[in-house]
Amino acid sequence: MTRLAAPGLRVASVLIALLFLSGCTNPFGREYEYEEQLYLAVDGSATLVVNSSIAALIALRGLPIDPSSSTAFDADALRRQYEQMGCRVLRVGRPWYRHGRRFIQVRLSTDDIRTLSQCGPVGWSTYRFVPAAGVIDFKQTVGPPAGGNPGTVNWTGNEIVAFRVHVPSKVLFHNVRRLRDNSTGETERGNILTWEQRLADRRNGAPVEMQIQMDPQSILYRTLWLFGGSFVAAVTFLGALIWWTVRKGRKRSANANR
Repeated sequence: MTRLAAPGLRVASVLIALLFLSGCTNPFGREYEYEEQLYLAVDGSATLVVNSSIAALIALRGLPIDPSSSTAFDADALRRQYEQMGCRVLRVGRPWYRHGRRFIQVRLSTDDIRTLSQCGPVGWSTYRFVPAAGVIDFKQTVGPPAGGNPGTVNWTGNEIVAFRVHVPSKVLFHNVRRLRDNSTGETERGNILTWEQRLADRRNGAPVEMQIQMDPQSILYRTLWLFGGSFVAAVTFLGALIWWTVRKGRKRSANANR
């Protein structure tokens, strides 16, 4: 790794860590009963962060988890369930509580987003990732739920499900739909696109189709080049300033010795 690239990569690592932390609490003030956050790369690899109440995870994905919030949560057992269903698990987080319901976070990864549907707990989605000249075409279609029975849950009917994509490059087109205005929205900070749906509609199998066209060159790549160009320009300017100062000093010394 060059000295030039290292500072930029350290900055990028901090930004990525902050993005992951945003999965625990929604930075935009929206509470989601079930949420998938997809961190997509321009090479087709991805990390998927699932934030969900245990009840929603049972109702939507049919996972055999004890829905009672009074029993101890076994993160290792949940990890094994995901791995046995074809998932690459990065981490199962500690549970937290909201409105009397237990929530968990599971982080998954894949080298090819098109194969993520082979991971059972998120297998309701199909993914298309097609790089072409000047554009990457991405499409995710979310199909019907597994339809598990979470028992009696204190849902009010206002619970929301969200599918979010952290786009790695400039967004050229998207078909975002949000419940707050039911119209095409804008990208949020960090090139985040969010599709929302009511939990009741998701349980009834109402489809979600997400379409994005993006630049094939990542924002990180552009940032590193910009950083590198700025660094080279600064070094060149400093070198020229030192050369000019030394040259001027030599001229003064030569004139003084005459």
